[in-house]
Amino acid sequence: MKTFVLVLDGMADEPVEQLEGKTPLEAAKTPHMDRLAREGKIGLARTIPKGFTPASDVGNLAILGYDPKKYYCGRGPLEAANLGIELAEGDVAFRCNLITADGDKLADYTAGFITTDEARGLIEHLGKEVRADSVRFYPGMRYRHLAVFRDPPAAEALLKTTCSPPHDIAGWNISDHWPKGPAAKRLIGIMESSRKILTGHEVNQVRVDLKENPANMIWLWGQGTKAHIPTYQERWGMTGAVISAVDLVKGAGKLAGLEVIDVPGATGYYDTNYEGKAKAALKSLKKKDVAYLHVEAADEAGHNGDLRQKISAIENFDRLVVGTILEHAHTLGDVRILVIPDHPTPVEKRAHSSDPVPFVIWGQGIAASDAAGYGESLAKSSGWFVEEAHEILPRLLTEERM
Repeated sequence: MKTFVLVLDGMADEPVEQLEGKTPLEAAKTPHMDRLAREGKIGLARTIPKGFTPASDVGNLAILGYDPKKYYCGRGPLEAANLGIELAEGDVAFRCNLITADGDKLADYTAGFITTDEARGLIEHLGKEVRADSVRFYPGMRYRHLAVFRDPPAAEALLKTTCSPPHDIAGWNISDHWPKGPAAKRLIGIMESSRKILTGHEVNQVRVDLKENPANMIWLWGQGTKAHIPTYQERWGMTGAVISAVDLVKGAGKLAGLEVIDVPGATGYYDTNYEGKAKAALKSLKKKDVAYLHVEAADEAGHNGDLRQKISAIENFDRLVVGTILEHAHTLGDVRILVIPDHPTPVEKRAHSSDPVPFVIWGQGIAASDAAGYGESLAKSSGWFVEEAHEILPRLLTEERM
């Protein structure tokens, strides 16, 4: 059996008045996902366990088949795994965003979606200037980077400090959302000093001249310690691949023993290479058992409050990812497909929510439920509710019939 796991980050939403009470998913033209729903089974699943902050690290870990209550380690360690950074016991890894600060306002959590080359220069410069505090900075992709504190006596304080995700507070006052807790003063000091270091850097001077948002500050959040999770080979004797432009997803896949496949043109934004990802997943399953394909675009549109781009991302995902895979899946023999978002990112709230998400399973041994299509309302009316989403994939991989 070959299994595709297709994740459109943040695809789920809430009814929008502008769409006459439909969600973006319900309003979008999605003939291929609708086909999966008619010929397969749809339902609702809770990807974010009660008590957890709704975030992509939690949601993707659950979809990968790991119970967040048992295996959650924080976002930073997942990204460290993808970047090849070996964490020692007592190290605390933080996600480190480059942001645009405008006075006391967090104006842009992506720093104008800065290029990877520009960002690398800024992070490397920051690393040379901030030598104290047992912190080291590691460049990632675009605005997404990593900071690792190698200070075991302070690990507990760092872990107990509450940090806000920058994408949830875009446009809000920075001073109202500083870290809170035992290590807050230390983290705030580093972030404030980064603003002094980065503001005058030549990369930012050029960006300002071009009327682009400068990456004039870092934002630390998503901290955690070294992850310990069993691989797919250890659990089920299976191999697989992960395809994403996002470090945390690739890192989670790498820890699960999946091969990370980088696709040219995969940007983690609206312009990502949808079809290239689908073709990479198809190719990987000629030799492997599971392909985990993740697309970020709908989540970015949700955070930006961009209804048009969110609908466009959903339609592109349906046509170029799901459609491409359905067109060629017969060449692989027996196939199963799971389509699911990791969490909702409502365009009107511009932040993640922990509401259950619609999912659909399709393929060999899956009885058709004759649903009218794929969407939040139809999934709810199906009557199938999975309280813990981490149970879906293990069943899909191991049960003969569902």
